[in-house]
Amino acid sequence: MTGKKAAIVLGAGKGKRMKSDLPKVLHEIHGKPMIMILLDTLIKLDFERLVVVIGHKGELVQQTLKDYPVEFAWQRQQNGTAHAVEMTREIMADFEGTTLVAAGDVPFLSKESIKHLLEVHQKTKASATCLSAVFDDPGGYGRIIRDGESDFLKAIVEHKDASEEILKIKEINTGTFCFDNQRLFEVIDLIDNKNAQGEYYLTDAVKIMHDKRLRVAVVRAEDPDEVKGVNSKEQLEYLAEKFNR
Repeated sequence: MTGKKAAIVLGAGKGKRMKSDLPKVLHEIHGKPMIMILLDTLIKLDFERLVVVIGHKGELVQQTLKDYPVEFAWQRQQNGTAHAVEMTREIMADFEGTTLVAAGDVPFLSKESIKHLLEVHQKTKASATCLSAVFDDPGGYGRIIRDGESDFLKAIVEHKDASEEILKIKEINTGTFCFDNQRLFEVIDLIDNKNAQGEYYLTDAVKIMHDKRLRVAVVRAEDPDEVKGVNSKEQLEYLAEKFNR
């Protein structure tokens, strides 16, 4: 893997459906906070910078990760994933290279999938590359809109903004991306919050890039379970059992 690479981990969420006031990413699987499981994987991949976005009870996340080689960016208000990435601008603005964006509540993202994502991103000379997966029940996830039969993307449509036709698509956005870092921060300025949730979606960067004739690639994860996020205690228990290391 040539070229410089950095990673931004989104970890500001409260996780209302976890029925707990603990930051979502600090919920434990096999006695370990799930964000630690993800960071342990990322550290093996030699990222030059690791930035964790924190928000709800962020001091607890900082304390938990005090021995990890990470920097922190605060997202004081939860205004969406693009807004979370925007909060890292001060740390990331001068970085030239590839930036991975991953969700702190997707603990079992594998080293192999991340490496494959980075390799495809580099090989296709894409401005952005999205990790997708196919779910039998894609409810709640953003849908992948490919450019015809190709491995390039036109858009990602969030579930709440999708038409009946788009909701039939079973290929979903996992929330894991690679970006050309300079392009990422150019495009973030163009994202608006005119959508069902009134949030700034990072996924809107895909359509903006496509409309600017920039290449956006897509890579499908082999194991759909490794890209599943944790939104409830039931999901936490399911993943803990599946990945019982």
